[in-house]
Amino acid sequence: MDIKRVAIDAVNETIVVHVVHMDYKGQVQKRINEKMPLATVKGFRKGQVPKDLVAKQYGRNIKIDEVNKVVDLALTRYLQSERINMLGTPLPKNNENFSWDEEELVFEYEIGLAPSFDLDLEAPNNITKYHIVADDKFIDEQVVRIQKQFGKPFPQDEVATNSDLTGTFTNEENNINNTTTIALDIFADATTAAKFIGKKVGDVVTINTKGLFEDDHQLMDVLKVSHDQVHGLAVDVDFTIEAINGVELADLNQELFDRLFGAGTVNSFEELKANIKADVEKQFEQQSESQLMNDVTEFLIENNKFDLPAAFLKKWLQSAGEKQLSPEEAEIEYARSEKGLRFQLIEGKALAQSDIKINFEDLKTFTTNAIRQQMAQFGQTNPTPEEVEGIVARVLSNQEEVKRLSEQVVKQKMLELFQQKANPTVKVVTYAQFVKEMYGE
Repeated sequence: MDIKRVAIDAVNETIVVHVVHMDYKGQVQKRINEKMPLATVKGFRKGQVPKDLVAKQYGRNIKIDEVNKVVDLALTRYLQSERINMLGTPLPKNNENFSWDEEELVFEYEIGLAPSFDLDLEAPNNITKYHIVADDKFIDEQVVRIQKQFGKPFPQDEVATNSDLTGTFTNEENNINNTTTIALDIFADATTAAKFIGKKVGDVVTINTKGLFEDDHQLMDVLKVSHDQVHGLAVDVDFTIEAINGVELADLNQELFDRLFGAGTVNSFEELKANIKADVEKQFEQQSESQLMNDVTEFLIENNKFDLPAAFLKKWLQSAGEKQLSPEEAEIEYARSEKGLRFQLIEGKALAQSDIKINFEDLKTFTTNAIRQQMAQFGQTNPTPEEVEGIVARVLSNQEEVKRLSEQVVKQKMLELFQQKANPTVKVVTYAQFVKEMYGE
């Protein structure tokens, strides 16, 4: 048997497998001999059929089966020995002149190669790493939110300035239909809020979305519209009032502090604000890192151009999944996944260049920290090591979870590497400023 690679271009090759009679003859004869006691041919008793008739009736299918086994095994070993950095898996080429009746057979496979490219993580960039701080206004709003959350609601007959309203926003033409709860101070101006004062359950208030909130992006939460829709959205929406409640704010006392943080952890209003600030800034840090990762991804993809075996990958996608795709569907899938593939290649090269490897301890540490954060969000601030280790062991016994968490560990390593090498500009902003920076407003 002879196997060779034929280069087409930098990212496409053909593997040619030349199979001769001796590569499969012995195994075919063995299978025919095994078949003889079981063969049935008209005019002969079972087990008494001459070998040449058995070979004539079953030989071709046996040959096809055995040759395929030989070729598959040889191809697998060849790919391993050559250490070919492929994208996808080999695709057999269709040869109209191929005939199983020939003793010498030639098989050809298309392969797509991972591109070769240079990566400079220290190249000049315009990336900003945001350090988001909670200003006094934000913290004061969080204090009131907590007081409302732990306060005593009571029904009201009509809307007052301190009311919480539950109702449904609708606009049939723009496919808006969302039930939500709002407070009147959510609106950007007092004129809008005044439209609700004195209204009762069942009343409908019509307002326009233009300038409704200080930040138009709040429309995404309140109306459940897409980000693309909120910019410049100026339509009338009807709000049908379904419930009106006032809230008697909870007192800022030791009982509330203990409910929030555990007995004796917080003992004053100033300590409450300090804890709120620390907690929300941890959440802000996660948002900042997520945005930084997005910006890094876009920058590296945009500034590292290389060819991909696009035609091969589109063809490979047609049969790669559980469902067979049409050429048109594969085209769409390739367009959807191309950026991700490009960044995956960049990511792999960056980690290899810096000799960064992901091991089980990295995965276990990452999972442990993630579990502790989740438990803290549900009020379990001091779990025992045994509790945490038990949950981590269960999580890491799930292969899907291991794959998902491993991808997150790689992203974390990549982000640390980029910050070390590229030194992005650090900018301190409030949360409101961060939102405006993100959406260019």
